[in-house]
Amino acid sequence: MQRAGALWWRRALSGGGADGGAGAGGGGGGWVEPAAGAGAGPALAAGPGAARRLRGLARVWPRFLSAAEEAALGRELEPVLGRQRYQFDHWDGAIRGFRETERGRWGAAGRAALQRAAAAAFPPDRPPLGLVHVLDLHPGGHVAPHVDSVKFCGGTIAGLSLLSASVLRLVSCRDPGEWLLLLLEPGSLYVLRGAARYDFTHEILRDEESFFGGRRVPRGRRISLILRSPPQPPP
Repeated sequence: MQRAGALWWRRALSGGGADGGAGAGGGGGGWVEPAAGAGAGPALAAGPGAARRLRGLARVWPRFLSAAEEAALGRELEPVLGRQRYQFDHWDGAIRGFRETERGRWGAAGRAALQRAAAAAFPPDRPPLGLVHVLDLHPGGHVAPHVDSVKFCGGTIAGLSLLSASVLRLVSCRDPGEWLLLLLEPGSLYVLRGAARYDFTHEILRDEESFFGGRRVPRGRRISLILRSPPQPPP
């Protein structure tokens, strides 16, 4: 099988769905209005342009997964990931310090959690691809700024986060001064679609850069389960 990571990246750059309700863990869902300050919630934006363009297109559901669902997914993935070594080089430099796999078969608890995530992020008539991309990021690793390739991914990307909190940064391809930060805590679900998927790069910040609203967000080992819509021409 071709390396999963080689499928998803169009380019690394230098520098800087459907509506769902609360998750199983009880957290509220959907867009959180960007605001200043440490207690602003899971989204912070710079400039009115990013907030306006990405409203409803870059979303976070905190505590989407229950603790039991997180544990069940971890138990399924650990034996597979544990047989691999972390890689510190990538074919285009987009990821450093990672292990990965693609998975299409899940136990009952994992399958139910992924079905809920798909229902929250994707319209019923446009479900995600059957294979889930699993990315295991080393505590010292990072995902560089990139836009996913249109050859392998359509207009929606969704990700479940396990183990460690992290900060996802989106930066406008046209104006680097327009950016959005999303706080991805363990058990959260994020969704990028439309302009957030096509017109902004996204990245997982390095540990030394991992701040949100002036607050340090220590980066440990992070596992993400990424769902993508089938390839289609960009709008």
